[in-house]
Amino acid sequence: MIIVKLIGGLGNQLFQYAAARRISYLHHIPLKLDISEFERYKLHNYSLMHFNIIEEIATQDEIEKFKPQHVFSKLAFKLLNRFNALNIFNQFYIMEHHFHFDPNLLKINRDAYLDGYWQSEKYFLDIEPVIRKELSIKIPPDRENELLINKIANSDAVSLHIRRADYVANSHTNTIHGTCSPDYYHYAVDKVAEKVKSPHFFIFSDDPTWAPDNLKLKYPATFVTKNGPDKNYEDLRLMSLCRHNIIANSTFSWWGAWLNPNPYKTVIAPKKWFNTEKFDAKDVLPESWTKL
Repeated sequence: MIIVKLIGGLGNQLFQYAAARRISYLHHIPLKLDISEFERYKLHNYSLMHFNIIEEIATQDEIEKFKPQHVFSKLAFKLLNRFNALNIFNQFYIMEHHFHFDPNLLKINRDAYLDGYWQSEKYFLDIEPVIRKELSIKIPPDRENELLINKIANSDAVSLHIRRADYVANSHTNTIHGTCSPDYYHYAVDKVAEKVKSPHFFIFSDDPTWAPDNLKLKYPATFVTKNGPDKNYEDLRLMSLCRHNIIANSTFSWWGAWLNPNPYKTVIAPKKWFNTEKFDAKDVLPESWTKL
């Protein structure tokens, strides 16, 4: 059995699922989700129930079989777990030790518990069709979102995502992530306009009052404000249906761009993913994306 710990917002949960699903799929090992952390984690909720995933929730007994406290104290566990895989009674507890891609995860072919963020397409690119299929949204869009889908389909649509709310409100989060500046977005818009004859920008933000006041575009633009945090999967679907994407330093808009099936898409992303040098984000952005 593969158990993956889910934590964070929707973008983080999608990365965690995709990395674990790759191991499960290639080695025919059942996959289960550990969502127990959401009982204590108040910033976000478990959100994968809206997708066509394999959604089996691990029981507490199943989770506890992998937990290090059965053999070692947590401190001793961290000292002993050098990659990455501490073999406890033939079961692996795998903790992510750094942010960049670790090829050791691809070698796992037996029961394991995954504890990390796994933010690189390199963890699942070899089963890309499977991931794309399972991360499709199973809930039909409502009438208002259906109208937006039609508008996107009938234009040279470019999604533009602005992430601010939690990045700004929490000083610790802001120290780690920072926010993309208006200059970044204006430069990205100009870059897209060099390639797209008649772009129409669909602007998504968790700070809907900041966006129209600070982003004055000379191109047609639609501000998408209907879908709140409880329906963020709808924004993800809309972003993925645009022909091109401008993303923030956000795993949420990363997935909006990655799930875009257009083989000729232009994706523009911030070169500086974090506001700190503590994390090596060199493997977050796919090679084909433009970094500004």
